[in-house]
Amino acid sequence: MIVKAELERLGLQYGAVDLGEADVKDTVSIEQRKELKTALLQSGLELMDDKKAVLIERIKILIVEMVHYTDDLPKVKNSEYISERLGHDYTYLANLFSEATGTTIEHFIIAHKIERVKELLLYDELNLTEISSKLKYSSVGHLSNQFKKTTGLTPTYFKKLKDKRRITLENV
Repeated sequence: MIVKAELERLGLQYGAVDLGEADVKDTVSIEQRKELKTALLQSGLELMDDKKAVLIERIKILIVEMVHYTDDLPKVKNSEYISERLGHDYTYLANLFSEATGTTIEHFIIAHKIERVKELLLYDELNLTEISSKLKYSSVGHLSNQFKKTTGLTPTYFKKLKDKRRITLENV
């Protein structure tokens, strides 16, 4: 909404405005670009001019959407999915991402999957087997090992901590 409002204020015609990108139909003058950049910064947003930075941001957005906002993860390999969706060779994307962020795309995916596991454990609607299946882990053991390696806790212990907090809060 902020981006749309600023584009309208500057009198710029635009198409789709999605998370992380806006399709501006007009040629943007240097002055309009400066105004837009300043207005976005005041709202906590950033105008990204660098094509590589934009591509890295698109990788991050795609992974967040894939892990957190889809009911089922893609049935193809992550590398194929990302490469296909962004229209670039995966090796190029992986090297660019690692160089800019200091972590690999796979580690970024794992971090988000573990956060999603935590969220699902806290919701307490799915058991570990269902969570493992939903997030396309090869087994519950694989999920548990990755969870422990990332958080230092087993999924079961993490869930018990939540239950202990809930009991404590109920007794207050």
